[in-house]
Amino acid sequence: MQYDVLIVGAGSAGLSAALTLGRCLRRVLLADGGRPRNECSPGVHGFLTRDGVAPDELLRLGHEQLRPYETVEVQCLRIESITRQDGGFRATGRGTADDAPFECNARRVLLATGVSDVLPPLPGFRELWGRGVLHCPYCHGWEVRNQPLAVFGQGRTVTGLALLVSRWSSDIVVVTNGPGHLTPNARRRLRRQHIRVHDAPIARLIGSPARDLKCIEFEDGSQLERAALFLHAPQLQRSALATDMGARLTSKGAVWVDSGMQTSIPRLYAAGDTTPGAQQALIAAAEGNRAAILINEGLTREECPK
Repeated sequence: MQYDVLIVGAGSAGLSAALTLGRCLRRVLLADGGRPRNECSPGVHGFLTRDGVAPDELLRLGHEQLRPYETVEVQCLRIESITRQDGGFRATGRGTADDAPFECNARRVLLATGVSDVLPPLPGFRELWGRGVLHCPYCHGWEVRNQPLAVFGQGRTVTGLALLVSRWSSDIVVVTNGPGHLTPNARRRLRRQHIRVHDAPIARLIGSPARDLKCIEFEDGSQLERAALFLHAPQLQRSALATDMGARLTSKGAVWVDSGMQTSIPRLYAAGDTTPGAQQALIAAAEGNRAAILINEGLTREECPK
């Protein structure tokens, strides 16, 4: 095998895994496929010692700290297929810069490819994403604390998110863009927290040149001034590799892993936003570190049989 481990994806999870495996003297290929999910965000928050760091700067530091580890190789690659073979995997793909064909063999593969957010097809959502339109109050709530906020969505999802966001502001309006499908109990819980519900159809979001939200404009011409809008957007896997290999997915489309971070396919691991659970850069980095430890221990057992 050319490599002990192929890591697909060079975000927080992939970089963290590469660092740990490099420290284990493992031969590692880190395939960096391109821009991260959080590139539109002005800062990564809640990351111990790096609170508020720009996403690009966090990745730059991650790459910089891999340089002393001579067994770790980083390439700008788009991995297109991974097939199983005796003792590991064969991967093929292309360079992201020159489109040159690429192939390698690895004893283990770690998928850290992340997810993509599917935003409502309304003007302003994509343009303000990461600044005026936000997905995580733990990541961004402090920056918009004590300001008028909106929470977008329907049903149980918007109810739970609105109640959570009420930790950061006492002025919250739920906007449902039509029927909200809220149960009487949901409406009661929202009223108890003084959260209003506005169900008029939305025409667009209006923002500033800096991508801050200024107001929500409805189809009837009325406007609602808000400093930010939160939503839980549906997500898709950024890579089809797990699906193409036949790995098990959860009901929500995440790549299923067992307690050892291994997918339903032996020797194929996954970490970060690709897998179920909370999504934060710090959590992804921790999962990458844990997956690397488990991979190294599995390889060691293979090399040192009883």
